[in-house]
Formats: sequence, C-alpha cells, structure tokens
Amino acid sequence: MLAKLRHWGRLYRDFYEQPFRRTVALEERRRDDFFRLLVMSESLGLPNPASWYCLELMPFVVEDLHAWHQRMGMEQCPTCGFRCC
Repeated sequence: MLAKLRHWGRLYRDFYEQPFRRTVALEERRRDDFFRLLVMSESLGLPNPASWYCLELMPFVVEDLHAWHQRMGMEQCPTCGFRCC
C-alpha cells in the first residue's frame, strides 16, 4: 500500500512539475542561443566590442553550431571559417 502511495505521489509531482521544466528548458535554450549569437557576432558581421574575449569561447560554441543555425532558420552555416553541413 505504501509503495502505491509513493508511486502516485511521484506521478502527481511529475505531472505538476512538467510545465515548469518545459518553461525552464525553453528559457535556457533561448539564453544559450543569445550567448552563441554574442560569441559569433563578429563572424556574422555584427560589431562586437568584446570580440577578443569571445574568441576564447569559440571552441565551445562550435560543437553545437549545426543545431543552432538550423534552429535560427538558416539553411547553410552563416560563417565561412566553420563548416558543419
């Protein structure tokens, strides 16, 4: 009986927390996309006053470049130096 109550408690908690998890995941993805845009802004032709510091972060951003540019609606990779497609 106690196991069933724990099971129902977990189901209720998951049902209650699911919309919040989805919202947090969406906001995290938006923040990561904005961060990628800042790091790659010089490559995209946007002036960036902190481009020297963003250059150090480029290897971390390149790993997920393909998924990012497709999510942004670009068919081809927007940068000339990095090829992912």
